[in-house]
Amino acid sequence: MRLISHFILWLLLGAASWSQAANEPLQEPLQQPLKVAFVYVAPVGDAGWTLSHDLGRQYVQQLFGERIETQFVEAVAPGRNATEVLEQLVEQGNDMIFTTSWGYMVPTDRVAQSHPNVLFEHATGIRRGDNLSTYANRAYQGRYLAGMVAGAMSESGKIGYVAAHPVVEIIRGINAFTLGARSVNPEVEVAVEWSRSWYDPATEARLTHGLINDGADIIVQHTDSPTPVRIAERRGVYSMGYHTDMSPFAPERHLLSVVHQWGPIYEQRIRAALQNEWQAGDVWPGLEAETVALTGWHQDIPAEVRQQVEAVRAQFSSGERRVFVGPINNYRGRTQVREEHELSDLELTHMDWFVEGTRGDLRSF
Repeated sequence: MRLISHFILWLLLGAASWSQAANEPLQEPLQQPLKVAFVYVAPVGDAGWTLSHDLGRQYVQQLFGERIETQFVEAVAPGRNATEVLEQLVEQGNDMIFTTSWGYMVPTDRVAQSHPNVLFEHATGIRRGDNLSTYANRAYQGRYLAGMVAGAMSESGKIGYVAAHPVVEIIRGINAFTLGARSVNPEVEVAVEWSRSWYDPATEARLTHGLINDGADIIVQHTDSPTPVRIAERRGVYSMGYHTDMSPFAPERHLLSVVHQWGPIYEQRIRAALQNEWQAGDVWPGLEAETVALTGWHQDIPAEVRQQVEAVRAQFSSGERRVFVGPINNYRGRTQVREEHELSDLELTHMDWFVEGTRGDLRSF
């Protein structure tokens, strides 16, 4: 039932900015279905990053019908195992392969170079080639908005953040969250603990308990299981989910979830392949394309806080406002981004520092 409800949500939300193109006839329909494969880093399960991508897969399968044929492989470890899986998918005749985790970047690049007639799409990466493209959504925009809510709701001024790996995507999200929280409460501190795994419920539970024991009264996560929100619920602490709506796992204390809506991106890229118009590049939409959203709002969030968040959301969507515009200090209190300077997309894809108000170990895994 959970997958069905999510799927209905996809159909209702649709492809916002690209919906007009969805009804246009294909210029050169293929004689055979386009075979599209998805590689997932964790089990599809009932929540998390991997489920959010599979909802996108379901969305395009329903949208394109017999014109495409999709499959997925779940719980694929980065490295050699990923390379073997990609080679197998090529041998099975897949025309297009989406690899959905940062750790797949090098294997995807190598296999793409060996198979120039197959189209590859890698999520969150920075390597590209003639047949290798990258895609992501600006989830950090949603993180900033969630931070605003957390900053307004925290009584202790301490927020705990359970994160997987210190990679750019996660660091960028943590920084955006902290900036949002401190925009409404300049004294808030965000404590980050790393699980060193995308999916490790036992470690996530231990870290969540530790953060709560240290005084955090809101728990935020960037991991693939709903364990942190579940533990926060048991401990009577507010939480915020990520990737998909995690409110069912913490009905009493879940404040909101920042969710990915990959359907519009998958639709755009697959449609381009079907029409023989696919080109390698980088796709990075955000709130303006409804590829990021906030769901599962808790009734405890004051109306004025939600109104403030909605106003900032509208500014992000229109381009009137940006997240990373100076002055911004780093965690040492030194100026990292000078006044009125906006970090470029290139700078955002190389972020390796914490903003002021964030504490945690940034050593690479």
